[in-house]
Amino acid sequence: MNGKTPRPSAAPEPDWALLRAFLAVAHAGSLSRAAEDLGSSQPTLSRQMTALEQQVGSVLFERTRQGLRLTEAGSALLVPAQRMQQHAREWSLAAAGRAQTVAGTVRLTASEIVSAYLLPRLLRTLRESHPDIQIELVASNTVENLLEREADIALRMVRPTQTALITRKVAELALGFFAHKDYVTSNGAPTLATMGSHHWIGFDRSDQLLRGFRAAGYKVPREFFGFRCDDQIVGWEAVKAGLGIGVGMKRVAQLTPDLVQVLKDVPVPSLPLWITAHRELRNTARIKLVFDALASGLSSKTSPAQ
Repeated sequence: MNGKTPRPSAAPEPDWALLRAFLAVAHAGSLSRAAEDLGSSQPTLSRQMTALEQQVGSVLFERTRQGLRLTEAGSALLVPAQRMQQHAREWSLAAAGRAQTVAGTVRLTASEIVSAYLLPRLLRTLRESHPDIQIELVASNTVENLLEREADIALRMVRPTQTALITRKVAELALGFFAHKDYVTSNGAPTLATMGSHHWIGFDRSDQLLRGFRAAGYKVPREFFGFRCDDQIVGWEAVKAGLGIGVGMKRVAQLTPDLVQVLKDVPVPSLPLWITAHRELRNTARIKLVFDALASGLSSKTSPAQ
């Protein structure tokens, strides 16, 4: 003994892989769902949780009928782990923002209609010019979180409000009523007086079209639409197949010469199209290149007439 008071041993440095797994389990409430979210396996997550519990010396989860629930020790770790997650994201964004190589992956998200009908030709041109850029496309009508790197670039019909994002309005997408020419030949062109006797294509559970018709002064019931599907691509393909009249983007309708616009005198509000990226990522060479290519290609000035 040398008479000196022994200093307590330093706490081990936190292992981010273990904390990331801990946050996933805490969020999902079960090992199986957390493993699916992380692209891992349940045995791997179980081993990681055991390792973390041994490291901190406490049980972090307890089993309940509803799933896994944080213990008091687990709850105490939750907020610090979330802070580390936020710092890791900021580090990732800062590092990505300094990457000047063009080669790599850019993750896009856009609505199903835009993804299916407007982006493929633009992406073909982009890939022909820059084959080293790989594209991941999330076709979804939900808003992906750019701040959490769920996408690098988003194309949306609403303007994001977060200050950490840069946003550019690229177009006003004009809408109209369309039908296949064979439908018009068989059923005649609809008028305001005969609208109710025609076949209409609309949504199933979504009330978006019902609200749109009512806003225009036409209070129609759900049954007004004889064919209903919430998948917008399926609905548009039904219009192209001659199943009835539907609402669509004029720019998309131009891709199918057999479609004709009907009820041209009925005003339909246009859809604004915004392109958005994180400020840090905007300075990444490949993301800037894709951002500018999409903004130019989708611009009302360079696209076919509305």
